[in-house]
Amino acid sequence: MSKTARIIDDVLDAVSSAVITDRDFLETILTGVIADGHILIEDVPGTGKTLTAQSIASALNLSFSRIQFTPDLLPSDITGSHIYNEQTGEFEFKSGPVFANIILADEINRAPPKTQAALLEAMGETQVTVDDETHQLPEPFFVIATQNPVEQEGTFPLPEAQRDRFMIKTTIGYPERSGELKLLRRRADRMSQVPEVEDASGDTSVQKLHRAAEDVTVAEEIQEYIVDICRATRENNFVEVGISPRGIQRLFEAARASALISGRQYVAPNDVQNIAHAVLEHRIILTSEAQIEGTSKAHVVDNILSSLEVPAMPQ
Repeated sequence: MSKTARIIDDVLDAVSSAVITDRDFLETILTGVIADGHILIEDVPGTGKTLTAQSIASALNLSFSRIQFTPDLLPSDITGSHIYNEQTGEFEFKSGPVFANIILADEINRAPPKTQAALLEAMGETQVTVDDETHQLPEPFFVIATQNPVEQEGTFPLPEAQRDRFMIKTTIGYPERSGELKLLRRRADRMSQVPEVEDASGDTSVQKLHRAAEDVTVAEEIQEYIVDICRATRENNFVEVGISPRGIQRLFEAARASALISGRQYVAPNDVQNIAHAVLEHRIILTSEAQIEGTSKAHVVDNILSSLEVPAMPQ
C-alpha cells in the first residue's frame, strides 16, 4: 500500500470512529475533498451531518467553522464587515465565519436566496468582497453544506447557479439497527463520549492529496466515456437541462479522486459509475413530463449508465 493510500485509509478509519454511518458515504465525502470540490448533504435533521463535517476537518488537521443558516441571516453575517475602531479612528475589517478551511453551511436552504448567494463568490473564487475590498480565504477551502429535503416547511430551493458549485451531492441516511444501538449505548453510559477524532493526515497535507489525484491516469477511452455520459443527459427526453461542460470536468475530477481512494493510479469505469449519481443528479433539471410520470433524476442517470457501452481497460 502506498503512503497516500495509507493516509486516506487512516483518515476514513478516524472519521468512522466518531460518525456512525456506512463507509461508502464517507468515501463519497472524501472524494469531494480530494478532488477539491464542495459538498452538499441532503437529509433530515439528526442523522450526523454536522459531526461528519467536524470529524473530516479534525482528521485532516484543518480549521473548521459552522454557520447556521436561518431566515434572518444576512450576507455580512457570513463574510464579515467593517467595524469602527475608536482607538484608531478607522474602520477595520472583521472577518466572518467563512474564513476557515472547512465551512459547515448548516441547513443552507433555510435562508433566503440572497443570503445563500453570499457563498457563491467564496465557493467559486476562494475570496469574498466586502465594501469593494477583496479578501482571500484560507487554502484549502471547502464548503460542506447541509440542507433539509426541499419539501420540508420553511425551506428555500437553492438557486441553480449555487447547486452547480457543489461538486457532489449525497445523503447520509439512517444508521443500521446496530448503529442506532451503538448511539444509545453511548448515551446510556454517561462516561462514554463521542470519540475525539485525531489528526490522521501525518505530514500529508490536503494539497498533497490534491496533487496525488492530479497524477491519476485517465485513459482516452475513459475520457470519452465521461463525455458520452454527460452528453447523453442533454439528449434524454425527460431532461430539460443536462450536464454542462463544467459538470463534465467535475465528473472527471471526482473519478480521479475515487480511483485514488481505491488505491489505484488509474481510473477504471467503475470509478466513473460509482460517483456519477453524486456528481450529476443535482445538476439535472427534469421536464414537467418527467415529474408528472414520477421519473427521478436517479432513474435518468441509471438509464444512461445502462445504455452506454462500458469501455474496456487497455491491457
